[in-house]
Amino acid sequence: MNNTFEDIQNWPDNRNISVDRVGIRGIKHPVRFEDWVEQGNIASQHLTATIDMMVNLPKDVKGTHMSRFVEILNAQEVVLSIANMPYWLDAMATKLEAQHCFFKANFDYFLTKTAPISKVKSLMDYQVTLNGVLYEGVPQTIVTVVIPVTSLCPCSKKLSKYGAHNQRSHITLTLEARPNLSLQKIIQLVESNASCELYGIVKRNDEKYITEKAYENPKFVEDMVRDVAHALSKEDTLLGYKVASENFESIHNHSAYAEIDCLTLPAMIRAL
Repeated sequence: MNNTFEDIQNWPDNRNISVDRVGIRGIKHPVRFEDWVEQGNIASQHLTATIDMMVNLPKDVKGTHMSRFVEILNAQEVVLSIANMPYWLDAMATKLEAQHCFFKANFDYFLTKTAPISKVKSLMDYQVTLNGVLYEGVPQTIVTVVIPVTSLCPCSKKLSKYGAHNQRSHITLTLEARPNLSLQKIIQLVESNASCELYGIVKRNDEKYITEKAYENPKFVEDMVRDVAHALSKEDTLLGYKVASENFESIHNHSAYAEIDCLTLPAMIRAL
């Protein structure tokens, strides 16, 4: 009896059409995320990430080996960082015999925040996506992070006899990162350029401080992206960046939006 199972994926394909991306999407997996913090130290968090893994498929090959993607994740503890993304791209290229590889991990990253007056501590979550791309032999690491902040309208403050309207805003950064980029530092940089930052827990004296600080620091959505872009332009851990701000308006049924794109990614990488 022949117990050999034929590997159909390796059959030739005569349609002469290559596949740009093929692989697995939406697999949940435990990971340890490592981030640079002050003085070159590393802070790590154990998280659950939603991961996509893709490779290209040559025009003469019928299919890829889907199980090999999962085998890569299960071979060892999955440690993710901005610095080690090339490792995972290389692992995929080797095991899947691919030239182009794509690795994406979505997860919530947590920082401990201290309220400004009461000093009570609480956690804040930030949506993070790590993207790794191996194309033409060159690995690229792109980080996307969504940072919630408070913005207060300068026009409302100028026109109103009492107070001004404010809103929660999402500042989304897309970063071409060097290996030593500190995600914690970047988040704090963005928060310091908003009308005011957010906290998980505030007491009454904190609420007074936050309200007054935002009132004294009004910003249009255009101000937000310009101020953040100005600060990012001084960061030597970045090769390029895009900053976008969406203000969820409190007096309109729509958002206000602004974006500054200083990415240096080639057009081919942007399209992938």
